[in-house]
Amino acid sequence: MSDRPGKIVCVGRNYAAHARELGNVVPERPLLFLKPPSAVIGTGEPIVIPPESQRVEHEAEIGVVIGRRLRHGDESEARAAIAGLACVNDVTARDLQKTDGQWTRAKGFDTFCPMGAVVPIDGQADLAALEVIGRVNAAVRQHGHTRDMAFPIPHLLAYISRIMTLVPGDLVLTGTPEGVGPLVPGDVVEVEIPGVGLLRNPVVAA
Repeated sequence: MSDRPGKIVCVGRNYAAHARELGNVVPERPLLFLKPPSAVIGTGEPIVIPPESQRVEHEAEIGVVIGRRLRHGDESEARAAIAGLACVNDVTARDLQKTDGQWTRAKGFDTFCPMGAVVPIDGQADLAALEVIGRVNAAVRQHGHTRDMAFPIPHLLAYISRIMTLVPGDLVLTGTPEGVGPLVPGDVVEVEIPGVGLLRNPVVAA
């Protein structure tokens, strides 16, 4: 994929039900981590299961693409900084996430950030009315709504901007709803944001 984001900032445990399914509590403040831009692939490209992991899982997410520089912004400025939305899959080696003690390896393998086309949004779009659906082999595994997020999108962007400057092209992953599960070679995984787009990727062995 040629147009890679400059950085990918992700939010963990932003849906209470997903936090519970992994045995975690919702954090008091957004839980941030990074994925490398080299993990990005486009729709139709294969997710490669690495030999280092025995449990690779899908995480359907709403991706927010930054359109203007945001540093120490408030929620209104954060809202205005959004250029568009994209379907994203935060592919995770769950076994490595549990054993490593931090998430870089589990989240950072090549192909572990499938990303769909960026769809521009206007200032009137209702960010609290978005939904995201994750499917494997056409069966729905995840279905979440932004109204169920612990931290809404403008709050997330404002919070991140007080830590690191967000610049045009940066990608923010806003968390995944409950229903994450394993992927195996031969699967086809989809992430859909109704009204925004559909991301579809086959799964292959390394």
